[in-house]
Amino acid sequence: MTSVIFQEHETLDGHLIGEICLNAPRTLNALSHEMIQLINPQLDQWQENPRVVALLLSGAGDKAFCAGGDVVAAWRMIDAGDFDATDRYFAQEYRLDYRLQTYPKPIVCWASGYVMGGGLGLMNGCSHRVVTETSRLAMPEVTIGLFPDVGASYFLNRLPGQTGLFMGLTASQVSARDACWLGLADYALTLDQRPELLSGLLSGLWNQGDNAAVITQVLEGLAQSAQPAFADMLTPIQTYQDLFETLLSGDQIADFVERLVALETEDPWLLKARETLLAGSPLSVCLIAEQLKRTRQLSLKAVFQAEMQLASQCCRQGEFVEGVRALLIDKDKTPKWRFKKVETVDPGVLESFFQPPWTENPLAAL
Repeated sequence: MTSVIFQEHETLDGHLIGEICLNAPRTLNALSHEMIQLINPQLDQWQENPRVVALLLSGAGDKAFCAGGDVVAAWRMIDAGDFDATDRYFAQEYRLDYRLQTYPKPIVCWASGYVMGGGLGLMNGCSHRVVTETSRLAMPEVTIGLFPDVGASYFLNRLPGQTGLFMGLTASQVSARDACWLGLADYALTLDQRPELLSGLLSGLWNQGDNAAVITQVLEGLAQSAQPAFADMLTPIQTYQDLFETLLSGDQIADFVERLVALETEDPWLLKARETLLAGSPLSVCLIAEQLKRTRQLSLKAVFQAEMQLASQCCRQGEFVEGVRALLIDKDKTPKWRFKKVETVDPGVLESFFQPPWTENPLAAL
């Protein structure tokens, strides 16, 4: 079974819509090295084919578009001491994310179910991002001793107020309505509208101007008719904007942890945020806060280069290995983090993550 399914749908006026479907539902379509190797040459081919006017990116199964990068494979590389292999994996993943961001043809992403980590990186690179009633967006890297990567330094820093930092520190899940409000998604459609989306694209009049506008017209019509289905959906991100500002006021991340622990609430969404923060890596908590601070003014290209450096150090310094072991390998869910509390994280250790482990960044020529 191939890990990516490619299809070409012929439009009524003789053009083609290229479809990329991540096909690993058992792993919630985790983005593997093999997938990346398959997708890149297909992107080349479709970019050069004048009949191809747009792409559609989706994931197989009902549960997820893409639940992240293949961190289990990365763990095996690290366990074997092959840091060159992990560097290649992260570099290839980031190159793919950056390529989607700069691809010359419009890309529709159908992001239903879980859209996490590497999945959000793929989605964010697309020109037309669609979520559904089952979509759950998150950057959960704090739970495995990593940091929000795949360009998250760029897109989290551009969310309203302290939302991006809160999402990174707590791995909080974002619903379709909140995703559209934040600008992480563009349209909210229901699952049963997918056939209508494809038929709308196939009946469009292509190459008569702006092809992206053809897609926009189709999606706007569908989104308008879908609005009643999302009317009662909870929107905690919108609801708690002022709370995020209060919790994250000041420069000391330890103060945020203390305030969230002391927060009196019965809201399951906030309780889950607190539980995840406290179970996550204290080193990652500090790393994420520093990461977003240092990358706030960087270009998209510079962000990927900075994240490449952080990812390489995370692979070499042990926390990521322990996090993946506890959550996904042994599944004992009792990681032995390097530091017990945020307050005890060594500033020197934290600073070492921002130093390159090689003489030339693998993404220097991005």
